[in-house]
Amino acid sequence: MSADNSDQIEFWNGSTATNWVADEELMDKLLAPLSRHVVARAGIKPDDAVIDIGCGCGGTSMAMAEAGARVLGIDVSAPMLARAREHAASNDKLEFIEADAQAHAFEAQFDLLFSRFGVMFFADPVAAFTNLRSALKPTGRLCFICWQAMSENPWLAAPMAAAQPFLPPPPAEAPDPKAPGPFSFADPDHLSGVLTNAGFSDVAVEAYPVEMQLGENLADAMAFYTRVGPLSGALAGMEPVDRDAAVAAVAEALGALDSGSGIALPGGCWIATAHR
Repeated sequence: MSADNSDQIEFWNGSTATNWVADEELMDKLLAPLSRHVVARAGIKPDDAVIDIGCGCGGTSMAMAEAGARVLGIDVSAPMLARAREHAASNDKLEFIEADAQAHAFEAQFDLLFSRFGVMFFADPVAAFTNLRSALKPTGRLCFICWQAMSENPWLAAPMAAAQPFLPPPPAEAPDPKAPGPFSFADPDHLSGVLTNAGFSDVAVEAYPVEMQLGENLADAMAFYTRVGPLSGALAGMEPVDRDAAVAAVAEALGALDSGSGIALPGGCWIATAHR
């Protein structure tokens, strides 16, 4: 695996990955509407050969296999891949490999590069997409979904705002907004430029507004925020008294939004498409 992505490889083999696997059913429900939309948008054809980049526990890979595709799921997370292989044990249309898509040697035999929130973490995104483009046949295409800015995703911003008074102060120097992470493609011009510089043509980036249904109740929402979402990273390493205060503040803020049938907050995504 490429040393350039060593930080992300370490991260996705740590507690976030094991928590995601443990909460897989909750995560699948949260992301199901987005998964259905982007799989449909990708226009899967029978016998398409697909690479599912950052396939995680394999949910989107299985959905594309059900649509007739042959799918290679690639991820750096051993815990999540182990779960994906469990799901796919009897499906000969699915294969999963633990590898860094930025450096893995592909053969030009695929029709589609696909991802659901798995392409925002490359240390060198132009190099990564150049490498992934080499996996496509001359007629190959790309389709993936990624997050818009945090400001366009109140479902993530609201709990962070509630917890902010109890969190450690932010660094004096603002982080690079294009650094690997969930929002590295928040700027659509940057995203288009990455794909263009990687050699893709017909690049298009379209907005996709969503409503995120955060489980059936407050407990479901808090399980996500404290175990998997960005807030979980901010809570890690805090003193217990501060962490408890932050969690209580988030629970109070979200509880006020509970309609009795769960908590729903708006979000925003980009859907990127291109051709080889």
